[in-house]
Amino acid sequence: MKINAVKTVKKEFSSEVIKPSIKTGYQKNAIVSSEIIRKNTGTATLFAFDKGQGLSAHTAPFDALAVILDGKAEIFIGGRKYLVAKDEMIIMPAGTPHALKASEKFKMLLVMIKS
Repeated sequence: MKINAVKTVKKEFSSEVIKPSIKTGYQKNAIVSSEIIRKNTGTATLFAFDKGQGLSAHTAPFDALAVILDGKAEIFIGGRKYLVAKDEMIIMPAGTPHALKASEKFKMLLVMIKS
């Protein structure tokens, strides 16, 4: 299925004041995601990770900003481990391998800038 990525903003988030930390709920032994914006120039996605869940090492062709909304996680960037917690953020540079693991339940807003 092809997605038109030119001007996609989820209606439930458009012109609304939201609390992102409660918009995406936790599920046992799972990672839950909810894409808020998808455009040619970037994306914004909410994630909720159950304790112990994570993403294996990978690279992205664009810079990504992770804003931690709840809980704690270990984020690995270029082989270095960073401990992040609620109200903190970290940039994952384009082309640099990164991974993450939820040291406890945690939520983040991931913003990827493509231009």
